[in-house]
Amino acid sequence: MRKKYFLVITLLTFCLVFSQEQTTFLGIVIDAKTQNPLANIVVSIQNSSVTQLTNTDGKFKLQSSIKGEQLLLLHSQGYKDLLLKIQSSFGQEINLGILQLEDNFSDETPAALITLLESDLSDDNSSSEMTAGLLQSSKDAFMQASAFNWGQARFRVRGLDSENGTMMLNGMVMNKIYDGRPQWNNWGGLNNVLRNQEFSIGAATSNYTFGGILGTQQIFTRASMYRKGGQLTFSGSNTTFNWRAIATYASGMNASGWAYAVSAGKRWSEEGFFEGTNFNAESFFISVEKKLNARQSLNFTGFYTPNSRGKNSANTNEVTQLTNEKYSSYWGWQNGVKRNARVKNVEEPLLMLNHYFKIDEKTNLNSSVMYQFGKVGNSNLDYQRGDSPDPVYYKKMPSYFSSLYAKDHGEFSGEFTPDYESAEKSKAAFLENSQIDWEAMYRANQKIITNANGAVLGYEPMQSHYVLYEDRTDDKTFAASTNLNSQLTSNIFFDGGVQFRNLKSHNFQYLTDLLGGEYFEDIDPFYKGNQSQSDLQNLNRKVKEGDIYGYNYNFLANTIDAFTQFRFSYNKTEFYLAQSYSLSNYQREGLYQNGIYPLNSLGKSQKINFENFGFKGGFTYKISGKQLLFFNGSHLTRAPSLRNTFSNSRLNNSVVDGIESENVSSAEANYVYHSPKLKMRLTAYYALIKNSIKTSFFYAEGIFDNVAGYDATDAFVSQTLTHLNKKNIGSELSFEYQMSSTLKTNFSAAYGNYTYDSNPDVLITNDANALKTDKQTTFDFGKAYIKNYKQAGMPQQAYSLGLEYRDPKFWWLAANINYLTNSYIDISPVARTSQFYSNPANGFPFPEATKERGDELLKQEKFDPISLLNISGGKSWRVYGKYVGLFASINNVLDSTYKTGGFEQARNANFRALNQDISSGTPSFEPKYYYGYGRTYFVNLTIGL
Repeated sequence: MRKKYFLVITLLTFCLVFSQEQTTFLGIVIDAKTQNPLANIVVSIQNSSVTQLTNTDGKFKLQSSIKGEQLLLLHSQGYKDLLLKIQSSFGQEINLGILQLEDNFSDETPAALITLLESDLSDDNSSSEMTAGLLQSSKDAFMQASAFNWGQARFRVRGLDSENGTMMLNGMVMNKIYDGRPQWNNWGGLNNVLRNQEFSIGAATSNYTFGGILGTQQIFTRASMYRKGGQLTFSGSNTTFNWRAIATYASGMNASGWAYAVSAGKRWSEEGFFEGTNFNAESFFISVEKKLNARQSLNFTGFYTPNSRGKNSANTNEVTQLTNEKYSSYWGWQNGVKRNARVKNVEEPLLMLNHYFKIDEKTNLNSSVMYQFGKVGNSNLDYQRGDSPDPVYYKKMPSYFSSLYAKDHGEFSGEFTPDYESAEKSKAAFLENSQIDWEAMYRANQKIITNANGAVLGYEPMQSHYVLYEDRTDDKTFAASTNLNSQLTSNIFFDGGVQFRNLKSHNFQYLTDLLGGEYFEDIDPFYKGNQSQSDLQNLNRKVKEGDIYGYNYNFLANTIDAFTQFRFSYNKTEFYLAQSYSLSNYQREGLYQNGIYPLNSLGKSQKINFENFGFKGGFTYKISGKQLLFFNGSHLTRAPSLRNTFSNSRLNNSVVDGIESENVSSAEANYVYHSPKLKMRLTAYYALIKNSIKTSFFYAEGIFDNVAGYDATDAFVSQTLTHLNKKNIGSELSFEYQMSSTLKTNFSAAYGNYTYDSNPDVLITNDANALKTDKQTTFDFGKAYIKNYKQAGMPQQAYSLGLEYRDPKFWWLAANINYLTNSYIDISPVARTSQFYSNPANGFPFPEATKERGDELLKQEKFDPISLLNISGGKSWRVYGKYVGLFASINNVLDSTYKTGGFEQARNANFRALNQDISSGTPSFEPKYYYGYGRTYFVNLTIGL
């Protein structure tokens, strides 16, 4: 009996002592605007494992045995983090009172890791387009600046393209197999329902996938995750669209275990910022969840976002000087309306079913199946036996006449013979009619009907010389995935998953408008006889609207991706190890027997198989509750995209010679300091991508050596670069200081050096030689000497200084000034080969080709620095208990004019041609440039229901 009393007293004493070595923190978390309590808010001691969730009343009770001053972090998706300084007092209960969280999205600032820009950088016909501003986050000042302030100048985080990041929807990878990039237009107008997100930056851990070296973004559309209620959004802008309206409603989970969320919206404009860029888009979204029992739920997600957007052209300096920076050559007047010839149309509905299974308190299994189908079309003009309809076709411009040279005298250059009179006439003609002439094309396609007196009675359709068509991609994608997350011990966590994807991609040329004509011949007018035939199975076919012509083939692809990851968490350290394995197989199925490649175009190609591995790891050291260091590193191999596997998929089944997987390596080191007043992050990073492939098509003059037996020195060719390496090194600084309860300042800096790290091999294919006896089709041009040239398409340095005032009465105003520099033009690799210096007439070097002049001609152009002043502000009210918020911003307040990108034209393919063109002072084939937005505005009104 005495032993029992002794044991009870000992246990009571132990519990008393233990309780005295803990501090209990109490509080209630509410929404700052609605004043309603918030459930499931994560309350934690920063840089520790002490965590608690608020209950349905918004209350929490957190017990901590950590001594001294600590930082309490309140975090939830959709709200801004709240960081409080707290002081432990063992044995005491400290009531923190009511804590208010502010909605992270009421300002309409970018809230996604990936910024969904809706403009093309390049005019290719890929199913998903390049964008700037990838993997942007609202988490710190740097990521906020890169999305909201630098995105308009096409800044890319770490200089990396979107194929290096992984976009996920409910555990399913959404990057396209075709080019490795997400299709941004699939998400347009769904702003209000894509806000539940998790993301990782760089090679950091993700619970759902191995990820890329840029990071991972996971979007959740589970119906029960949406806050109950409705919302109306009305917006006005002068960028891509002029008007936007979105309505959203979420039911919350009811007593029967059902929840749903719906959204519908529309965006439109007759003309965006650039001339002739019309825009029209709708968006429809539904998510329905059924809770099967306490551990299992099924969720269906479906959305449909059809959209149509007129593109704008890249222009030479000559064209811009004759017009303006908003000019686009892609449109013309038709019946008093601006009609754009190059329109991108996207209709790709998506259906997804998710099964959420909480096996036990420590293990979750989430599985998904997805089916996506639809079409992506890029329209353009096609013509036969007629002049080019392009208003800026080089022979129509003044520079064509003012840059003329006489024929060569033997091995020496001819004299400079400009025709200034014709140049002036050309200038006057262009200024009088600088757009596409739709009326002239209709008349060219019709025969005039007259009476006996010669009076015009009307017009009769005949063979079309001009038509409008679409480069179409109709994809059907089926995917299935499963993901397991488990806590193995108190310190060890496991994540693993596998995903299968199957793609059938139908690619074809689709005739949409005969422009008043009767039919169009399905031939290539640049070739003769059988070579001109698109399909030898159907000779001299006459096609009409709705017919397929030109090219017609399928891409077939299957991929399997699997990963495992172990995470280890301790008081002062955390680390992880992850592995990935993938299988990819690609195949082309030709549906036409092309006249140029009769033996290598119809039917299925060989299957191309790739097997790849990846490894990554990271280590975190918690210096204190305010400071930490973390390091991440990765090495992986990656299958080339489907797009880059076949050298000319429109014509034949040929695979790129020597194709192999890419090698990708990355490393980063980070220092983070977080306190209630000061938030800072300093990052250094390194990335190396090896064995990339790049394919392009262009017409080149003087590219071949006639002495070597080539019939023509000029040709339309395809260029394939192999063994192309890219190296990205840089640092990032994010600094944010709360000067007072209402005033905050921030500073962000990005310093990068993004270069080509190899001299890639150049292969040139001349299709015209395909059926000629003893004539080769593919030519090895050796190395392109581009090592240490700069990667193009984005500023490599960017700086932002901002000031923000937030009033307790829920209005705010912010301003920032930005400076972006070190942006370069996209170079022509063929001009950097040894062939460039060879005279096609005799095979010997040009006598005037000195190294000094060559270096001058081939020096990479650096764009002028960009300075941008941006101002934004907002105000919110409660009207009859409902939330009303107004946000407005003006970007580029000073209306600066700047170039966001550009490319060298590859037509001048040898030293003499390029030297003559530039020496004329008015080059006919100078580079083409893209321009950024001038002064733009955005106004947004949100009404909570």
